[in-house]
Amino acid sequence: VVGVSGITLTKLDGTAKGGIVFAIARQLQLPIRYIGVGEQVDDLRTFDAETFVNALFAE
Repeated sequence: VVGVSGITLTKLDGTAKGGIVFAIARQLQLPIRYIGVGEQVDDLRTFDAETFVNALFAE
């Protein structure tokens, strides 16, 4: 059995903003580790809360 140590949110390049990830992280008591901003492996980014929140509320 392997434990889960964090959350990776992918497909942020689409229209969805991904705000639900905070509720999931809180419910599961897990950190958000990575976000995907494209379709390639190179598009995975280390999660930065401030950058993510700024992008959520950007016009």
